[in-house]
Amino acid sequence: MMETATTPVETLSYEEALKELESLVAALEGGEHALETSIALYERGQQLARHCSALLEQADLRIKKLSGEDLVDYQPES
Repeated sequence: MMETATTPVETLSYEEALKELESLVAALEGGEHALETSIALYERGQQLARHCSALLEQADLRIKKLSGEDLVDYQPES
């Protein structure tokens, strides 16, 4: 975990970020860290969660675009 914690969040794939996030959650649930360390882990976890969410949103938009879901049927004004 400490090795990936130095990797910029923006460069991580979804799978890498999720794996690190799961590791951070387990570490925080263990409750064996000092307060400052726990806060740093929590902050990193928040960054990872936002990154994962953004990647999922991008994938969703891409799928909608490919499937044509973003197209709206033409409706003439009445």
